[in-house]
Amino acid sequence: MANLKGKVAFITGASSGIGAGMAREFARRGADVVLIARRWERLEALALEMRARGQRALAVRCDVAQDGDLEAAVAEALEEFGRIDWVVANAGFGVAGAVHKLEIEDYRRQFETNVFGVLRTVHATREALIASGGVIGIMGSVMSYLALPVGSAYSMSKHAVRALAGALRGEVAKYGVAVTLLAPGFVVSEIRQVDNQGVRRDDADDPISGRLTMPTDKAAKKLVKGMLRRKREVVITGHGKIAVFLERHFPRFVAMLVSVLGISKRRSREQ
Repeated sequence: MANLKGKVAFITGASSGIGAGMAREFARRGADVVLIARRWERLEALALEMRARGQRALAVRCDVAQDGDLEAAVAEALEEFGRIDWVVANAGFGVAGAVHKLEIEDYRRQFETNVFGVLRTVHATREALIASGGVIGIMGSVMSYLALPVGSAYSMSKHAVRALAGALRGEVAKYGVAVTLLAPGFVVSEIRQVDNQGVRRDDADDPISGRLTMPTDKAAKKLVKGMLRRKREVVITGHGKIAVFLERHFPRFVAMLVSVLGISKRRSREQ
């Protein structure tokens, strides 16, 4: 395992789930980490956990949906560590609901964090990544390739960042910067406990069976490894890989399955 001592990882949405998992993995490999999120108590607890193990961590409260927050966070990171080598644009949540039941504002809220938050991260870290010849990991999803009933807002946002990753890759390659699209399937995290307003509900049940979800630390290792290898994309979980493969090579079959799923969901609501 390569030692990343002296290198720096900058991670948004680092207070829980995949973001926290990737922060721990970068730190385990020797990198200094910059932890970015809104929930200060969670961030500071994670930073203290890392410092207790002799790892260097900086916690910065930041909202990716607010103009200027990321630029301030990058400035603080550079002042503390002097460089940024890896950026994980991970902050995001999911809006769910049938198209006719969602308001335009629901879609706008989804895009403000999942798309414009990623774009703000790209803009804020661009010069630092050019200076280091680093890598930016853009958090997509298996839903960057699929679109399922009652998931239009989330799927639209993840399709958008997949397109962003593709375009950006061609623009920054001349500077020695790599772009990795991170596309996880079901991973243990809090995202399915977050409502359409972006608020976590402790009493919300996870609708996905534990048998279908990959442990966070395992997912984080695969995603970080993909970034270190400067891969174009990293699709993880067995189910996720199968879904992306089928969509790429058998789109009509997938369309049929999606139609069946939509009919099933409609009937279950009517009963």
